[in-house]
Amino acid sequence: MPPQHPSAPSPGRLAVLRGPRPPQEYTARKITALTANPACSRRAVLDAAGVDKALLAQRLGHEPRFGQSPFAIRREQSFEALVKWGGYAELIRLLREQLDVPVEEAAVADLTEVGGDASLAVRAGESRRLLNRLAAGADERLILDRPVLTLEVAGQTAHVIPQALSHRTGGQFYVVEIRSFPAIDGQANPLAVAQTTKQAAVSVLALRQTFTELGLDPKAIAHRFLLICPKDFSNRPYGKLIDLRQELDALRFQLSRLRRAEDLAHALSPDATLDTERPKAEIDATMRELDASFTPDCLSFCEMSRYCRDEATDCASPARLGGVVRNSLPGIDSTRTALRHLDGTSAPGPAEEAVIIRLRAAERLRRLRGGATA
Repeated sequence: MPPQHPSAPSPGRLAVLRGPRPPQEYTARKITALTANPACSRRAVLDAAGVDKALLAQRLGHEPRFGQSPFAIRREQSFEALVKWGGYAELIRLLREQLDVPVEEAAVADLTEVGGDASLAVRAGESRRLLNRLAAGADERLILDRPVLTLEVAGQTAHVIPQALSHRTGGQFYVVEIRSFPAIDGQANPLAVAQTTKQAAVSVLALRQTFTELGLDPKAIAHRFLLICPKDFSNRPYGKLIDLRQELDALRFQLSRLRRAEDLAHALSPDATLDTERPKAEIDATMRELDASFTPDCLSFCEMSRYCRDEATDCASPARLGGVVRNSLPGIDSTRTALRHLDGTSAPGPAEEAVIIRLRAAERLRRLRGGATA
């Protein structure tokens, strides 16, 4: 249950925490990372406040060691430009092939800016206007390039920007994701596809929320998305429709478990700060006020993971060894405590006794196995 407070959170509390730097926007990638670890209050507040986590990690002495290389980013941008080159000819070809769209051409609304204004609010407003027109009116062959959608995440409004949205086809709209990893003989890297599928699910959920807010039927959004990537070892775009229903169900459940970031921020001390220009000790103190839920998986998607890992190591948190170990030691928050109970230097409490009995049994089995193989 979220914490209850006698008064409403102070307006702009998250902005005060962030300091004068402009906020970083939510992205589908951030939302999927947050929902992968919904118990992590630290990440919820950092993302909701728009804190630059990579910069914050550097400030605290923990350089992030993951993310796309500049080469990979350039390759993805180059491939996306190829798909959209010539009036989006390749995208239209793939829509025709995969969705049986009976047209050779389609108009495109580029929503990366509106009349020279690239602000998210203006782009979101124009996206909603076009969606309302396309969904409510007669069939119109208009592809939306980078529409801006909104989604409620941890009590905050996140802006989600899919790479493209198809015109209405067979009564439905399709999200399009363009990636530069190849499909060899029709099969792409399963991990890369899984990650892209989760991000597409975020876009579909945001699109359905927008339709609902506009009074339109959210069922008009297809539960499949079109993945476009290079075919084999060429740059020839290849498309495949991928079902999202399982990811959509999981995403809805995970979003429902997130605690409100404003409530979490309101519970911090009055002088708390996440401003990267403030002294390191002040930032570190604030970070330690926010509960983290470190698991080894965090190392693959969170900029603050090495900071949290060191913290978990210092306090001997079972989570440091992974979810299996953490779940096997309910009620015991430190492996040092567990070892003291096993050594007999301390007595387990009633809530810990069952766990210690299982650990002793596991230790006997390990010794028996070691003796059998010696």
